[in-house]
Amino acid sequence: MTENTATCADPYFIDFPKRIHDLQAEMANQGIDVYLGSRLRTLSWTLDAFCPWRSFVVIPREGLPTAFTFVIDAARVADESWLDADHVLGYAPMGGQDQITAISDFIGQYLYNGQGMVGIESGMSSYLPEGNLTHYEYERFAEALPQARLINAHDIIDRLSLIKDPGTINRFREASRIVDVGHRAVYEAIQDGKYRGMTETEIAGLAAYAMRKAGSEWEWSFTGGNEIASGYRTGLAGGACTPATRRQLKPGEPLMVDIHAMFKLGLGDHSHNYLLGPATPRQRWHADNFVALVNQCLKTYKAGTSPSKLADEMMLFCEDGGFAEYMVPGFEHGIGMMGDEWRIGLNDGPFPYWTNPDHVYQPGEMLICAIQYACPEENIGFRYENPILITADGCEAMSKFPLAIEEI
Repeated sequence: MTENTATCADPYFIDFPKRIHDLQAEMANQGIDVYLGSRLRTLSWTLDAFCPWRSFVVIPREGLPTAFTFVIDAARVADESWLDADHVLGYAPMGGQDQITAISDFIGQYLYNGQGMVGIESGMSSYLPEGNLTHYEYERFAEALPQARLINAHDIIDRLSLIKDPGTINRFREASRIVDVGHRAVYEAIQDGKYRGMTETEIAGLAAYAMRKAGSEWEWSFTGGNEIASGYRTGLAGGACTPATRRQLKPGEPLMVDIHAMFKLGLGDHSHNYLLGPATPRQRWHADNFVALVNQCLKTYKAGTSPSKLADEMMLFCEDGGFAEYMVPGFEHGIGMMGDEWRIGLNDGPFPYWTNPDHVYQPGEMLICAIQYACPEENIGFRYENPILITADGCEAMSKFPLAIEEI
């Protein structure tokens, strides 16, 4: 346990022992003796530490969890986590110390004569570092625990983590404040034609430097760090992810700045758009459409609505404005503490592991308001992303950077 362990007076405090207690209560209800967490979101939610290597957390029905990570990183994870070093163990590619053997032996002590139920995390995801148990890992754990029953139990974590506690919300607020610092640095750097000769990678670096000075620990991203796109790259079909390239910024083109920060595993994610002048009337028409849509979307998010209902309303708004053909017809994705929750709604909808279109939003849920506008034929597109907190009568947008598409 670190010397700087947070207390309840800390606005970023999270009661991790309570999280574990709540999880263990659900395990007892379902007859689960041991929970084997492998997803990145689960590791962050239970450990409060960044785990970049293949890692696991073993949670018995009673007592503290124990984390297993690559041996070269175990000391750091123990230093950063709320757990002490006795509950953060390293695995290594040596006899009896590999992760399957070490974890299976550890789980065995919580099973009666090797028998019992082990909850695992299985499924699929659209993003690479989700961390579901692989087929190989499943086979090896089943082989090592032949009398145990392995069942998919990720829904426990998904339910418990859906409503965000105050400490988590405040971490996201601070991460978004830091992102706004990055946006201001970019805005100031590109004024008065100073962007000429700059590359997308340089814009990404300017934002990163400003955010690091403001307290960000990492320009996190599952899509390539800070995403900067200029010219035709802003309008790629489908609203593609846009890790920065060495492409130079040019007059007469759009510029999209989608930057990320991390504060105590809370994630900032906000996109801002520009027109590098001179802008044409047609470019301005696209830009005005987009800003109007974002404003309307933020006014519509609230408890009681659903992804499908909101999407239907937004697409009608786009059709009335004459620009529906340029829209990607989705308006959100999930967000978790250093672990993307992809789509909100517990993955329990008609599209397993994607989303439940009929999920009813509740106060205290968080998601990313995410809007993509793409017109490949005209080499123009825009993106809006901002973490929002669902409230009873609306939503709180975490980033406060002014919503506009300025002509530079």
